[in-house]
Amino acid sequence: MKVSKLKKFDAAEHLRTPEARAEYLSIVLADGDPAEVRDALNIVARAQGMSEVAKAAGVTREGLYKTLGAGGNPEFATVMRVIGAMGIRLSAQAADAKRKKRAVA
Repeated sequence: MKVSKLKKFDAAEHLRTPEARAEYLSIVLADGDPAEVRDALNIVARAQGMSEVAKAAGVTREGLYKTLGAGGNPEFATVMRVIGAMGIRLSAQAADAKRKKRAVA
């Protein structure tokens, strides 16, 4: 079989559960590359349904595609609305677990 006849891989097809989508985003967020985070949000939005996510985030479907597309540069407020619309919550943890705890004044 020719490579050109193979079906193009789409990660969105494999993120079928909310847990899988959240885990995928967590891994990408840990890397910290803004372009990768934007691309991951695009993949998760497509996995969940772009129209559904756009409606819940209060943006148009076309606007969401543009924002999360290759040239997009979403504002943080938009990112937070989209993540919330996906039913995902961000949390923080120390980057270095070996760091000593500081005394709280």
